[in-house]
Amino acid sequence: MTRTRTGPRTRTRAARSGLLVLLLAGSLALLPATSAYADSIRAQQWALDAMHTQEAWRITKGRGITVAVLDTGVEADHPDLVGNVLAGKDMVGFGARPGDESWARHGTAMAGIIAGHGHGDGNEDGVLGIAPEARILPVRVILEDGDPARAKARNTRGNALADGIRWAADHGADVINLSLGDDSKSAHPEPAEDEAVQYALKKGAVVVASAGNGGEKGDHISYPAAYPGVIAATAVDKYGTRASFSTRRWYATVSAPGVNVVIAAPDHRYYEGWGTSAAAAFVSGAVALIKAAHPGLTPAQIKKLLEDTARDAPRNGRDDSRGFGFIDPAAAIRAAAGLRPEGIRSTPYGKAYFGPGPDPAPEEDHTVSWAGPVAGGLGVVLLLAAVPLWRGRRRAAEHPAYDDSFDSYGDSF
Repeated sequence: MTRTRTGPRTRTRAARSGLLVLLLAGSLALLPATSAYADSIRAQQWALDAMHTQEAWRITKGRGITVAVLDTGVEADHPDLVGNVLAGKDMVGFGARPGDESWARHGTAMAGIIAGHGHGDGNEDGVLGIAPEARILPVRVILEDGDPARAKARNTRGNALADGIRWAADHGADVINLSLGDDSKSAHPEPAEDEAVQYALKKGAVVVASAGNGGEKGDHISYPAAYPGVIAATAVDKYGTRASFSTRRWYATVSAPGVNVVIAAPDHRYYEGWGTSAAAAFVSGAVALIKAAHPGLTPAQIKKLLEDTARDAPRNGRDDSRGFGFIDPAAAIRAAAGLRPEGIRSTPYGKAYFGPGPDPAPEEDHTVSWAGPVAGGLGVVLLLAAVPLWRGRRRAAEHPAYDDSFDSYGDSF
């Protein structure tokens, strides 16, 4: 199985790398990206208003919650993230290193959506995340599109993602963000990954994944989004309409911002993009707020809260395009006030929340070979076309083969 990231790809004068971004769900108008200065970035983050963050922030901004970002790595020194990134784990073990052009672009973008705190006087500049006081636990499970090491790893297989999920669950992750997936024609469930997801859920970690970017390519099932217990995020535009690229499948839980989303990059520039990767990051940030306000709730309860409190629900209450509707963390926090934590039980997929598991992790030879599926395909669910927010011009997006590259980016600020 080929794993790919579900986010954007950005083109700058000197670099070209993979980046994930998800679409935005909601009915609020998008602010135009016309200003030429970095301090205009905040004004263009329409997702903050769409998700009623100011209301939620009266209660919490995510303090005390750890969100594991399983991705390409995270640039801990980015001004919008400094102080919020914990020491993480590299499950790949080769390829680009910190400071290289093809390092951590996608992961940094997702971390900013989740827990960016901005910078400058009063933190008024840069990207503000949904849970700006949460901590990011970076777990590198995939290589960037521009990483030269991807070519040699493309045809290998392994369990980097499964190992990363287990590691995150064992190292304090309250939420696990998977802005990645495989929605190719050959995609299929991997037992080790399914077992790892069930392991994390049983330990109390909420698992969020991109629903997939195959809406224009057959709506193929995407993994890990389709594993039992995962909260699968679909992408909508500023009017609450499903993004054309967003996969329509039975596992869709809620929709979130994914179109014209502002993202931060390790080069300290900002881009505007689209994709279901970003949607998953927005949902993970919302879950961090809920867990901070109600730390005793189980993953099953939080998933149900998101479903019950989603806004702009489809006519019949749910559909495969937008799940139960647009995520509303403030409403979920209010609704959770009367709940008591419940024990976690394993049940069949169709009836409740969890599948069987967890099973013991198999003994593995942790060598270069196990990073291949992640390096070659995690971007399958990613689909992002990014444009410069600063210069106001846009380059044509490139859309290479699904299993070999990520979505394309535009120029930087």
